[in-house]
Amino acid sequence: MPSSIQLVDKDILLRPFYFSDSTQLYLAVHESLKELKHWMSWATDRYTEMTAKEYITIARARREEHTFYAFAITRAEKLLGACTLSSIHPIYHFCNLGYWVRTSCHGQGIAGRAAKLVARFAFEHLGLIRVEVVIGVENQPSIRVAEKIGAHDEGILLNRMVVGKSIYDAKMYSLLPSDFGLVARL
Repeated sequence: MPSSIQLVDKDILLRPFYFSDSTQLYLAVHESLKELKHWMSWATDRYTEMTAKEYITIARARREEHTFYAFAITRAEKLLGACTLSSIHPIYHFCNLGYWVRTSCHGQGIAGRAAKLVARFAFEHLGLIRVEVVIGVENQPSIRVAEKIGAHDEGILLNRMVVGKSIYDAKMYSLLPSDFGLVARL
């Protein structure tokens, strides 16, 4: 993926993280720690601006390896959150989609719009045939996002998530190329 790629929906812009995003990323995570830390292993009270810098460095390197795609969700140059494609399976052509939006921007439809942009990117540019969204069964805000964007509810997976030292059952949702008027191709 070229580092200059941009995905746009109305007033939000998704783009690769820049090294200069580290302060904004730290501030967005810090603002949202209460909501994030229950569901994201990386979201801890020990999250610092250095942690944000390290994440950006790793995300950029993994993008070049085509193993992880992290998009900064922005509006008017303000970092609103992130949307990622991870666990990209090179044989079966599917991946995991993750998203989070800073607390002050909840309820604006940003996560759903970002998720749809990134899923379409996965189908059109990475040749994937399935995008999975795995959500802890108690994570109602993320479940609402998956349902609002029309993701297919495929049921509950037992002991599917580990966050820190906690094990959770998870709801499995999927998006397919046909959800975007596209044809799955290998």
